Amino acid sequence: MKDRVVLITGASSGIGLVATRELLRRGAQVFAACRSRERAERAFPGIRSDPRDALCFVPLELSDFESIRRCAATFLATGRPLHVLINNAGLAGARGLTRQGFEMTFGVNHLGHFLLTQLLLERLLASPPARVVNVASRAHRRVSGIPLDALRRSTPSWSGAREYNVSKLANVLFSAELGRRLAGRGVSTYALHPGVVDTAFWRAVPRLLRPLLHLRGMISPEAGARTLLHCATAPELEHESGLYYADCKVTAPTEVAQNRELASLLWQRSSAWVGPALSPERLEQAWDRAGA
Repeated sequence: MKDRVVLITGASSGIGLVATRELLRRGAQVFAACRSRERAERAFPGIRSDPRDALCFVPLELSDFESIRRCAATFLATGRPLHVLINNAGLAGARGLTRQGFEMTFGVNHLGHFLLTQLLLERLLASPPARVVNVASRAHRRVSGIPLDALRRSTPSWSGAREYNVSKLANVLFSAELGRRLAGRGVSTYALHPGVVDTAFWRAVPRLLRPLLHLRGMISPEAGARTLLHCATAPELEHESGLYYADCKVTAPTEVAQNRELASLLWQRSSAWVGPALSPERLEQAWDRAGA
């Protein structure tokens, strides 16, 4: 990873924190996209916003499209290549709406990262070989589809569990569809299940349900980061794309997660919801350059 440039969301805690430290140890330059400077400084004392540093803080609030656009613009203004984008941040058990009026968990876990990826896609295409790593979950196995017409309403369930499962299915579908659209253009995509990791990620889950998480065999953040780091760095994965991984191995997701029609429809709806990222002309030019 020496001289490779990585942008990772949710870098200040959990598996994102572990992965960031390991990427730095391996020689990467890391842009840590976090919700607040305070959180970033607690995780990385002395962190600055200087793009010349090995570790650079970039503010990002995934529940707000405007914050996502500012984050992408801040990175793009550095002029740095982007070799690895790690869409790691997320939440579970939250209820409510994002600033733009989407169900909170879906808005953060899927739409936020969808928009960020679109905004950074031209730079990824200009930095081959590049990777987009999407932290999903085996929770996608618990739902049979995505209620696309219900995602502009506040979280209907008490626990937020079904909404979390839907968002993780969206992660897998998005990663696969992105892989198909970028095939042969120097950017590979990966979705992964990190395990049920014992971190603050679950802070919004109702207290009565938290003991159930431990019964499912929670693992340490260090163990949870292994598959993420494998997808982000393993040389042997360079020519794999659009696949789903668990325990550092390719694993078959559910049939609905492999449904190309649903993946394409989700892409179309997501594109309309987040608004313009790259103009079709600029994206086509980037694709042409990548295929040259």
